[in-house]
Amino acid sequence: MSARPLLIELFTEELPPKALRRLGEAFANAIVEGLRTRGLAGPAGEHRAFCSPRRLAVRVDGVLHEAPPRRVEVKGPSVKVGLDDQGRPTQALLKWAQKVGADPSALARASDGKQECFFHASEQAGETLAGSIDALLAHALARLPIPKLMEYQLADGRTHVSFVRPAHRLVVLHGEQVIPATVLGLSAGRSTLGHRFQSAGELLIPDAASWAHVLERQGRVIPDFDTRRARILALLQTEARSLGASMGDAAQVESLLEEVTALVEWPAVYVGGFEDEFLQVPQECLILTMRTNQKYFPLFDDAGRLLPKFLIVSNMAVDDPSLIIDGNERVVRPRLADARFFYQQDRRTRLADRVPALDSVVYHAKLGTQAQRMARVRRIAAAIAGRLGADVGHAERAALLAKTDLLTGMVGEFPELQGVMGAYYARHDGEAPEVAQAIVEHYQPRFAGDALPASTTGTVLALADKLETLAGLFGIGQQPTGDRDPFALRRHALGVIRMLIERELALPLSWLLGTAFDAFEPAAGAGRPALTEFILERLSGWLRDRGHSPQEVAAVIDQRPDDLARVPQRLAAVRAFSALPQAQALAAVNKRIGNILRKSGETASAGLQEALLTDPAEKALAGELAALAPEVDRLMAAHDYTGALTAMARSREAVDRFFEQVMVMADDPAVRANRLRLLAGLHALMNRVADISRLSA
Repeated sequence: MSARPLLIELFTEELPPKALRRLGEAFANAIVEGLRTRGLAGPAGEHRAFCSPRRLAVRVDGVLHEAPPRRVEVKGPSVKVGLDDQGRPTQALLKWAQKVGADPSALARASDGKQECFFHASEQAGETLAGSIDALLAHALARLPIPKLMEYQLADGRTHVSFVRPAHRLVVLHGEQVIPATVLGLSAGRSTLGHRFQSAGELLIPDAASWAHVLERQGRVIPDFDTRRARILALLQTEARSLGASMGDAAQVESLLEEVTALVEWPAVYVGGFEDEFLQVPQECLILTMRTNQKYFPLFDDAGRLLPKFLIVSNMAVDDPSLIIDGNERVVRPRLADARFFYQQDRRTRLADRVPALDSVVYHAKLGTQAQRMARVRRIAAAIAGRLGADVGHAERAALLAKTDLLTGMVGEFPELQGVMGAYYARHDGEAPEVAQAIVEHYQPRFAGDALPASTTGTVLALADKLETLAGLFGIGQQPTGDRDPFALRRHALGVIRMLIERELALPLSWLLGTAFDAFEPAAGAGRPALTEFILERLSGWLRDRGHSPQEVAAVIDQRPDDLARVPQRLAAVRAFSALPQAQALAAVNKRIGNILRKSGETASAGLQEALLTDPAEKALAGELAALAPEVDRLMAAHDYTGALTAMARSREAVDRFFEQVMVMADDPAVRANRLRLLAGLHALMNRVADISRLSA
């Protein structure tokens, strides 16, 4: 029978919206994989995944009714075991031949890679679609990334099944033919249902190819997720343009768009509004409640100010949407009123007056309360501000108030607004603008790619807050393991790295970690070595993600740089050095010297005795080293790392001649030790910027 399209649809109750796309893709991929494994679909066969709030489906083109026969080869006994000394079949071979249904004389002989063995080849009939569909469906459903299973009872009143949501119908069509299939207590047919309210009723699907067309024309369902998403976005943009407005932050719009696409099957967009008086509330509060609670798209003017209008993505396309709009406006008003109430109530208590209450908020069982934590942050922030020449008073004041908005009604209702509301309340209380800004900025960067604090005080407080978290949790042995990172320590470490590098802060890592651990009990310092390694590992990954090669990164990070702000300059120097014609030879020599020194135990160059330099080649190398050292010192002091490495490249000729003409491990112990000290000095000078042996091919 010729290949035809296969359509499988599982019709359910409303599926979890945040997991819908993943469920749809996983269902389709598992079905396609099962078909290809059984030889029922070719590796290049086109397929299309579908998912809507009430269905998971896949259409696979070019599916066979029966897979082609396949050749099966079975290995039997070795020739040594299967034949006796006269070359006659042994009992072992005869029994095996009988088992596979073959005459011993018809068996093939071939090597299995180790010895010569007997083989039996046969042709087996391919699997049929009808015969394998139940197993294929069961396997596909078992592999779905279901957030939480739901157990429900079937219509017989006795049988219980488990799935993400109750399933009601199953469609399995191969071309025009219904393939008998059973899963989750359902038997396959050709009927499905469309939109919950606007469909023409039960829909009969004539064949697999017309399923999507029937659903859209008769069922008022757009089954393809991306098509539905594109339709919603176009409708939103049209309405926003008609009002001379925009929808705001693109990332927020994308996230909400993905979610509402999973909530509707036949989208329509309407404009709602609310009273201007609510705009007295900080717009972040109104935006959050509209997007998070109501799934509305707030609208903004050209200056980014919130307008008293929003867009509703409805699942009902009607000629007169007034009831839908009115209903949504009546729902959102109490939410906005709650936000206004919290805002008004919160401002009655100054942030400074909330500080004592932090004593009753537990931060961590082993690390004390939020009040104790912020005392540590305050101490660290003061030290960092002093080192940077920033305003210590502002840093300490911001640290004192930074977490007090956690005690407000607004942040209690909307935790996502922590810091944001603190800044609003600080301004209301008359705090210095730098303090208010630092309160909101100290959470930054919140995620990969997020903006860094813009102010100096905000940067100081953000560093102090993240370093206190890292030092405290590493101090009690709570570092991340595997994929588990419940305290987001990887994010905190990357935040510290980004601030030091992107803001070019002259703050040694060793000093920062020492300051952070000093804010705790002495025992906490036990976690310092592990935290240092953790930060350097995060730095390595961050640099590789930005296009630096593993060799370049290793060359710099293996030297355990303390001034992270200078790491990009070191990397640039390494890249420039790598392009020099002498680079590979010097990298190889550097590696060779390192191996010699490790074996000999020599680590220092002090005490080089010129009287023991007898060979012209070693004298030349010592002279080259003496000339280069002050020049490299000067270039390093000026942070001209490229110049320092380029200067080192001039030593190649002297180095090559030394290794060609000088026996390092001389018989005379004094001469040998002197030559090792010479190499140790050269090695140290070469690696002032980076471990160039890492560049050796």
